[in-house]
Amino acid sequence: MGIVNVTPDSFSDGGAHASTQTALQHCEQLLKEGADILDIGGESTRPGSPAVPLDAELARVVPVVREAVKLGVPISIDTYKPEVMRAVLDLGADIVNDIWALRQPGAREAVAAHPSCGICLMHMHRDPQTMQALPMAGDVIPEVLGFLDAQVQLLRALGVDPSRITLDPGVGFGKTVAQNFALLARQRELLSGGLPLLLGWSRKSSIGAVTGIETAGERVVPSVAAAVLAVDRGAAVVRVHDVRDTVAAIAVWRAMREQESEQSNKQKQHP
Repeated sequence: MGIVNVTPDSFSDGGAHASTQTALQHCEQLLKEGADILDIGGESTRPGSPAVPLDAELARVVPVVREAVKLGVPISIDTYKPEVMRAVLDLGADIVNDIWALRQPGAREAVAAHPSCGICLMHMHRDPQTMQALPMAGDVIPEVLGFLDAQVQLLRALGVDPSRITLDPGVGFGKTVAQNFALLARQRELLSGGLPLLLGWSRKSSIGAVTGIETAGERVVPSVAAAVLAVDRGAAVVRVHDVRDTVAAIAVWRAMREQESEQSNKQKQHP
């Protein structure tokens, strides 16, 4: 999943793709680099970021989505506002990627009314303005699992088929550095509910904390490493800024896994 921030203030690339034209050029570049999904967002959710008014978000996102749906790949919209969800789904967007896990009034109903859109539910402790000022305490895994399961059940009660749902444990959203890496180390436990996982490690501050790389844009190599580790631990989707490098690294991982599988099959045939 390639990240397309149509915002002036995102933590890593704020302002780089803030116009419709530059955002669409970035979409096309990410597809050339190997992205399978484009995730378009009109509001920064970095720690401490202010909320964006509805009209401003619609003005940023709608013109980009109107053109991006013509590119022939699934289009995901990173939003928590039900009005934005309805607008982009009407334009042909395929996925709603919500950091609030559809907890804003009307959000569940907006996606439940759509017959087939994909839904990504993310765990976030508190809200973007306060989440890192007072991160969560204790064992992160049961907290995340319990929260996400509860949100899935609420959607199922509205008739949403679980096959439409993907889960995101919310790396960096109200968690300590240690808790974020616990999510990676114990990621397979998050698969216990049987739903696919989306992981977003790209350029985040926890990577900076363990590498000493202060500038977000210079965290490409460790971000790629985190993405490969997430895939190795069962992630179905990785949300990244650096598509070309991540695709190349996953190709190396995949080649290794194919050889492992081949060797395993030979041993089964000739014990």
